[in-house]
Amino acid sequence: MVGDPGTFETIKEDRPLRGVVVGAGYIGGQWAPELLAHPGTELVGWVDVVVERARAAAAELGLDDLPVSDSLTALLDGEEPDFIVNCTVPQAHHDVTVTALRRGVSVLSEKPMAVTLDEARSMVKAADEAGRLFAVNQNRRFMQTLVAFRRTVADLGPLGVLTSEFFMPYRGPEFLGTLEHPLLQDMAIHLFDAARAVSGADPVSVYCESFRPSWTWYPGACSATAIFEMTGGLRYTFAGSWSAPGQATSWTGSWRAAGPRGTARWDGKGDPTAEAAEGHVVRPHPPEADAFPGRRRFQGLAEGLEEFVTGLRTGQAPQGECHDNIRSLAMVTAALESARTGARVPITL
Repeated sequence: MVGDPGTFETIKEDRPLRGVVVGAGYIGGQWAPELLAHPGTELVGWVDVVVERARAAAAELGLDDLPVSDSLTALLDGEEPDFIVNCTVPQAHHDVTVTALRRGVSVLSEKPMAVTLDEARSMVKAADEAGRLFAVNQNRRFMQTLVAFRRTVADLGPLGVLTSEFFMPYRGPEFLGTLEHPLLQDMAIHLFDAARAVSGADPVSVYCESFRPSWTWYPGACSATAIFEMTGGLRYTFAGSWSAPGQATSWTGSWRAAGPRGTARWDGKGDPTAEAAEGHVVRPHPPEADAFPGRRRFQGLAEGLEEFVTGLRTGQAPQGECHDNIRSLAMVTAALESARTGARVPITL
């Protein structure tokens, strides 16, 4: 059943795990150095629909002899990797992931898992049938300050309310201008997944309104508000806009959580704060030290790769394992359905 934890084959051989990066755009160029830096992995190939782009990206890293191709199946057959890192555009995530899984190759993917929930269900099913690990790297889960906020919130007792706000005057890539609901379709999954991580709760239903302020430069509905009912009776509220003139939040939003023992707040950048209810003691947890100090890198990739490699070695599912991550995608797809229909939408897997 989708949503239940999966089992997958582990790799016991005493050797580096062989990885192929699929997609040679910006994020593919961030993942390749992580495979090179990790002591337990090796980069054995790079795929892109424009093969010269993959060849140029490899050359920038001094990998002139790295096998490159515009055909994923050719590199899967020729290099026999243990896993791929799916760095393609979201519209290609389904086909790339399913192709790899059906050939017995595990997948670590960039977010979102898929464009639609039906595609995601198909991908989870392919992972189950192949007995391979499929995980989505929600990189912000690894922010030291978000982890500190999550630990602080856990001391508040059963949450009643969790809120996040995301406001940014953002003129993003051209593709955002082609989306019907650019905030919900592109950015919101970061906040929704963080809400699940922070609260430990899963979505039950949502009512969402997505709209277009008169002053925006986006053709689509770039602003949204949503109320999620979560398990345990928690209400998670989200408000945000890609066209907010001034007073921008951080890229992680700003947060507030309230439970019977007190309230915690986090501005999305610095350390969390907390205030205890009368008769209780609640102290904010400090962030832990960076596990990879001194490395210039894209936030959360090294940590995500480490969890993924540990999973392939031990069978311990990483945070973004597909049976769990599909719940975050379901929040996005249900919010979109609610915005389009004007109705409260139950969230089912």
